[in-house]
Amino acid sequence: MNRYSIIILLVLLAISLSFCAMKQELQTTFPQEIQRVFYQKEKLEKRNEGIHFYIEFKKPLDKSIALKKIYFLHYQGSVQEITPQNYKVALVTSDTINDLILDIDPAKEYGNKAPVIAKARFDIKPTEAVLEYKLKNKTYYFKISNVFEKSL
Repeated sequence: MNRYSIIILLVLLAISLSFCAMKQELQTTFPQEIQRVFYQKEKLEKRNEGIHFYIEFKKPLDKSIALKKIYFLHYQGSVQEITPQNYKVALVTSDTINDLILDIDPAKEYGNKAPVIAKARFDIKPTEAVLEYKLKNKTYYFKISNVFEKSL
């Protein structure tokens, strides 16, 4: 009987630990109707490009909803209120190229840095974004489809 209790205990422990690493559940509906979502690309400096992401609601956003972040094109940014119906996220993409030292002598290549590759938090298409928001002190994630680029 002791052997069966150990097996049952191990199975329960394995099941409980498997729920610790669950992915964030994306909501299919947003509590308020969104009129349109778009982004605009803007050239900032020599190698920097900015993306301004806009969310427009049909009615002013309810006070119980707090927009936090947008995840778009492997970038994330905090949401800023323009008006109670319009919100903006500024995403700065950097295309800076670090100079690499290539030489026959490996000692001269010592200062080269490995590229930093950041993994996206959500697996989304280029025409999709994820909106992080709080409703009644609980965090939700809403997947926005059909995001389009609007020219300046």
